[in-house]
Amino acid sequence: MRAGRLLNLLLILQNGGRVTAGELARRLQVSERTVLRDIEVLSGAGVPVYALRGPSGGFELLDTFEQDVPPLPAGLTGGEGRLRRVRVRLSPAALQLALLQGRPEGWRVRSVAEPLPDRPDWIEGSFRFDSYDAAVRELLAIGPDVEVILPAELREAMGEIGRRLTDRHRPLPAGDP
Repeated sequence: MRAGRLLNLLLILQNGGRVTAGELARRLQVSERTVLRDIEVLSGAGVPVYALRGPSGGFELLDTFEQDVPPLPAGLTGGEGRLRRVRVRLSPAALQLALLQGRPEGWRVRSVAEPLPDRPDWIEGSFRFDSYDAAVRELLAIGPDVEVILPAELREAMGEIGRRLTDRHRPLPAGDP
């Protein structure tokens, strides 16, 4: 869970500008001391986090930080916008991987779902998530054979992430290293 929290912390700092330890603790649902330890871990890993003291202080990333973690798409906010359930379609392999990992939690099959003609073996159901961040991260961990049905914002976010991945991994033109 710590790796996920560190990723959430990094996403919040990337998308939020200056954020106080108290605000980070509230959004990550941990103590301020845990936030300070996590900031120290990020700094030790080379992430340029710095603190400003005083009434308008907080934590920020340096402008020169190379962004390896893509920002959340517009309309989604890190750590906020709580979800109850995300409706998805999964291939049998993706469902097996999710069940073996035990994540995402709370899988429920939707028994009234009509199978798709082009994917009759795919299963429709839902997972329970705490936040959009968690939903994106855990659905990506299952692999490419996941289709988000609802909520529409999460479906659009996953589509945008897929487009960015596709663009980044296009075959190189002949002669490029």
